[in-house]
Amino acid sequence: MTTEITIRRPDDFHVHLRDGELLGRVLLYTAKVFGRALVMPNISPPVLTGTQAMTYCNRIMDHLTGGDLKALWHQTFYPLMTIKLTVETTPEMIASAKRKNVVAAKLYPAGVTTNSADGISDFDSEKLHAVLEAMAERGMVLSIHGETPGKPALDAEAHFAEKHLIPISQRHPKLKIVLEHVTTRLGCRIVRTLPRVAGTITAHHLLMTIDDVIGGKLNPHCFCKPVAKTEDDRQAIIEAATSGLHSFFFGSDSAPHITGAKSGGAAGCFTAPYALPLLAQVFEEAGALDNLEVFTSSAGAEFYGLPLNEGRVRLVKKTNVIPDIVSVGIPYATPPRGYENPTNLVPFWAGKEIQWEVADVIHERADTDTA
Repeated sequence: MTTEITIRRPDDFHVHLRDGELLGRVLLYTAKVFGRALVMPNISPPVLTGTQAMTYCNRIMDHLTGGDLKALWHQTFYPLMTIKLTVETTPEMIASAKRKNVVAAKLYPAGVTTNSADGISDFDSEKLHAVLEAMAERGMVLSIHGETPGKPALDAEAHFAEKHLIPISQRHPKLKIVLEHVTTRLGCRIVRTLPRVAGTITAHHLLMTIDDVIGGKLNPHCFCKPVAKTEDDRQAIIEAATSGLHSFFFGSDSAPHITGAKSGGAAGCFTAPYALPLLAQVFEEAGALDNLEVFTSSAGAEFYGLPLNEGRVRLVKKTNVIPDIVSVGIPYATPPRGYENPTNLVPFWAGKEIQWEVADVIHERADTDTA
């Protein structure tokens, strides 16, 4: 029985770090384990330009160089920045963002998830396709929340993939596209089929189905967008994640909401504190621990054209219980209305046993022959 595994330092290619005080409190959970993270732009106000992306990046780095996070983190973690596509985005904005090292633009269908009301509604618009062509020419990745608004929750991903993803990929064959947080068997099949298309998979979708959300007592801390699907779909994304195929890689979609917001129906699972141990558990159960490094540490970097991370992470087999509450100590003088405890976050899978933990993050150069 394997009791220890060491992998190249991983990346998280989809994370919500929020902003303001909450950013400063949740950032450590990502920065202390992952070498890089692709930071989502749907904060309020949103990140729409390269200049705004760099300003947001500077706010993230400011947290890394002071206070509780001061130490090695600012030397060994780097945020990868994105902008949000809207009807106002132009090819010139894409060119400017690329010059400021923005690596991806995120397409949210209008109204599909948190802070997406200003997303895209017309996927046949020539203006949109001019923007996508500019992205393809400059090597910027298109990151898509692939659900069709207004469709039944269990069908929204499949509808988007067939109705919009396939035509976009065919019209822009040079464009790199990521179908974010794949949750269905059909989504996995389409990612496998289309050239220059990859899919991220989350830890929480690998572990739960729709029954964990609404099967018994409603569990708001398992509610996310896209919603968890059927057991057949879960098995399909487990097969994809653990396969060793480089078209699938890790994006946590960790999305922290303080407790009042979650009980009020906010979508998102806060997985950052336990993401890598959760993945190790899934991969072990699938008999595929040898493929964990591909999924977390090399496939995504290769797709984005990035060098592999330096350093390693050592995980050990140890049974723990995920706590019911993670305190983040947000210092509100007057708590926002409806937030019964503004200092707490409930992590995904709270109260459940987990079989692995991160023992060490080793800040040194990884061997070049272990990709």
